[in-house]
Amino acid sequence: MNISFDNTENAFAYKSSKELKSAKFLFSTMGYPWFVQLGTRLTPFIMKTGLPVHGIIRKTIFKQFVGGETLAETAGVGAVLGKYGVQVILDYGVEGKEGEDSFDHATEEFIRVINYAATQKNIPFISIKVTGLARFALLQTLNEAPRLRSGIHDHEMEVDEWDRVRERMYTICEVAAEKGVGVLIDAEESWIQDPIDRLTMEMMELFNKGKVVVYNTIQLYRHDRLHFLKLSHQIAQQKGFLLGVKLVRGAYMEKERARAREMGYPSPIQPDKAASDRDYDLAVRYALEHIDQLAVIIASHNEESNLLAAQLLDQKGLAHNHPHIHFSQLFGMSDNITFNLAKEGFSVSKYLPFGPIRDVIPYLMRRAQENSSVSGQTGRELALIKRELERRKSA
Repeated sequence: MNISFDNTENAFAYKSSKELKSAKFLFSTMGYPWFVQLGTRLTPFIMKTGLPVHGIIRKTIFKQFVGGETLAETAGVGAVLGKYGVQVILDYGVEGKEGEDSFDHATEEFIRVINYAATQKNIPFISIKVTGLARFALLQTLNEAPRLRSGIHDHEMEVDEWDRVRERMYTICEVAAEKGVGVLIDAEESWIQDPIDRLTMEMMELFNKGKVVVYNTIQLYRHDRLHFLKLSHQIAQQKGFLLGVKLVRGAYMEKERARAREMGYPSPIQPDKAASDRDYDLAVRYALEHIDQLAVIIASHNEESNLLAAQLLDQKGLAHNHPHIHFSQLFGMSDNITFNLAKEGFSVSKYLPFGPIRDVIPYLMRRAQENSSVSGQTGRELALIKRELERRKSA
């Protein structure tokens, strides 16, 4: 294996110098946390007022992190990635819409995305959020009331509502299994995660027979999730299905800590980054030790964790494109990891959201906040872009 995450020529081969300069400007702006905080607060409000900011957003942050407003637009981005051996995880990026009609519409959209993915060679997965199919408050009630999880509850309406959520999920997974497309179920806030885990395990038991269709997402910035990974594996072994897991560090750290402080319970978040990194790498090692019994997606922007997984594959004499291991990074970030892994023949994808600008604003605001709050992330992106622009100048 001859891999270097410092190779900017491979990393940015798919981008023109003009596109790189635009990315440089965007990441430079994200280097100012005060500006990001102001922008993330004002942007959703400004979008509602009808002021003409749509074009500015489309040309900057939307273009960097989103595939397009429609599947047709996104297909162009997917085709470009495919030329460099990079696959796609499609995400219909609509969040925060509630109501039975919205949930049914989202289900139809997810099925449309699956049907489209099945026609494309380089789209092996789609991603879904259970909050796109269920009321947040319902998930919270289920999370807090163990009696509900066994289906015994006084409120028939809530039981019926949860049954509809399960039916939506079943329908999505059934179509995905028929079409040969994997379904990645996103992790969400800890106070709604338990019913999501249970529903996902239920779908795995139904559809992960002989082949992995359904994947749960495990956030290793939670101190209990390494244990949860091992427990999930034990359950899969007992019930005779293959486990599918996507390993991430996590996306709700500040919100989780703030809520724990406000409500006076112990924070579910690791005490520091070193603890998250340790558990993440232990989870990678665990998954690769049991690679015949589970499929894993290393969804990380951490160079050391990606390198560890790549090296372990080589040490075990496993093919870089082994069907049970896949790497992934968000579109618009960590191209140095994605494209250099692809160059070495690893199965790797970009997580590619799409949807109307108004609908993907929550996703974009999270990307802006993540880049300004994750230590060194913006600086690293910026340094790599600058280095590649310099290399092209002197080439």
